[in-house]
Amino acid sequence: MDTRERLVKAAADLLIEGGKEAVSTRAVASAAGVQAPTLYRLFGDKEGLLDAVATYGFAGYLADKHAMGETGDPVADLRRGMELHIGFGLARPAFYLLMYGEPRKREARLEADAMLRAIISRIGSAGRLAVPVEQAAQFVHAAGMGVVLALIATPEEERDLGLIAFTQEKVIGAITTEAAPQGPTDIPSRAIALRVALQEDPPQALSPAERVLLAEWLDRVAK
Repeated sequence: MDTRERLVKAAADLLIEGGKEAVSTRAVASAAGVQAPTLYRLFGDKEGLLDAVATYGFAGYLADKHAMGETGDPVADLRRGMELHIGFGLARPAFYLLMYGEPRKREARLEADAMLRAIISRIGSAGRLAVPVEQAAQFVHAAGMGVVLALIATPEEERDLGLIAFTQEKVIGAITTEAAPQGPTDIPSRAIALRVALQEDPPQALSPAERVLLAEWLDRVAK
């Protein structure tokens, strides 16, 4: 490993052993066998180092998300994605808390959030989304994070893992419909589907201001 990799690995090991509080620049530099100025030169400050550690810890998770691929059923894909998210959080709680346990949004988390929105947009395109994409993404994110943090805070022998499937199905049931609308009565789902389609392929006949206005109208209809 080069110096940067040694520092990231040392910081990751300290994080796993003692949490974020254990990851001091002095401790990391000592564990990696380098001088503190080297750490600052490579990462700028402690937050820069923690960003690199988060990316390191999330690499496997993001690779699994990409490898998951797509099926013809975007709702089933969302369910699999939620299971993967919760499974990662329980398997690697130190990295999960670094990523989701504080207000700062690290780069690796932004990539994961974008992948979640992509799946939900596919549900919208299929006419099966009951709420706007952004709202659905917030529901799914809050539910997944809540389950992981609740289980992490519970002694392993006392955890009720039935909470995972229960929460998943409640959230999926709240944000999706059973099937794509077949008649004119399900206007909100149609509005959401059109909103997604316009985001993916903006109509050039409309000015930017008109597109914003149309999006606002569709969001209102979707609620």
